[in-house]
Amino acid sequence: MFSLHGYGPSILEGTYLTIAISLASLCISMLLGIMGAMAKLSTSKILRIGAKTYTTIIRGVPDLVLMLLVFFGGQVFINQVAPMVGYDEYIDINPFIAGVSTIGLIFGAYMTETFRGGILAVPKGQIEAGQAYGMGRFQVFARIVVPQMIRHAIPGFGNNWLVMVKTTALVSIIGLDDMVRKASLAAGATRLPFTFYAVVAINYLIITSVSVYLLKWLENRYSVGVIKA
Repeated sequence: MFSLHGYGPSILEGTYLTIAISLASLCISMLLGIMGAMAKLSTSKILRIGAKTYTTIIRGVPDLVLMLLVFFGGQVFINQVAPMVGYDEYIDINPFIAGVSTIGLIFGAYMTETFRGGILAVPKGQIEAGQAYGMGRFQVFARIVVPQMIRHAIPGFGNNWLVMVKTTALVSIIGLDDMVRKASLAAGATRLPFTFYAVVAINYLIITSVSVYLLKWLENRYSVGVIKA
């Protein structure tokens, strides 16, 4: 049995947590991405400025700095504000929530640009045709824009997802027991760092390889009936 000196189950448990962090962060980033894209394309100057500020700041600050800022800085901030509303007990920020929120926030900025590009790629004539048929703004968005936006956004979306999966390794810095932290603890106990970090590298490679296959299937699925140059 490939037990890795008894640490195999621990590394596997950390792998499941890494996948969970990736999927939870993806949901947040997609939500922020679509909101950011709509804000950037809005006729409201305030929304456009807000979205631009968000993407500029997030993409300009290193991921590690944001992770530490949210986890440690956020904890200090919350415990300073809590007494003002009558809560005197010390509040600990859950590392999972902090990690997922930070990664989702970071990649929400990248998804914003990905979705914005996808929306802009949809021919305006089709949107106008939907409006001419009496469709409301939401119907046009849901029935005409989104299905076509997905096809244009998949390449950028896939790239963001693959980078996001690897970025989850940062959560080990704030004490979350993902597979990187599990491997670090195992390496320290057995003095076999190469073995455990190699296993982690292989695990990431497996996750990304499966992701590439699924993304390719998704791209083909949304390209049905489209003539490729």
